[in-house]
Amino acid sequence: MENKVIITVVGKDTVGIIARICTYLADNGVNVLDITQTIVQGFFNMMMIVDINASSRSFGDIQSDLEKLGNEIGVQVKAQKEAIFDEMHRI
Repeated sequence: MENKVIITVVGKDTVGIIARICTYLADNGVNVLDITQTIVQGFFNMMMIVDINASSRSFGDIQSDLEKLGNEIGVQVKAQKEAIFDEMHRI
């Protein structure tokens, strides 16, 4: 059973954002299911759908780690469980 999480990354574009985020995910057993990213006038925006089912880390730990990683690399990283993301973005 998949345990889907939506990860959003927003900030000024710099070299290595995708590499740092994806390296963290791979190192922690998180599978990337879908990814989209764009750069508009120097601003980076990425949305990922990931499966944390095989990770030994809890959702809370992953969420906290990604927020800290974002601070290190100068971007805002948010992780939300898919069900909560869906409820927040319902029209």
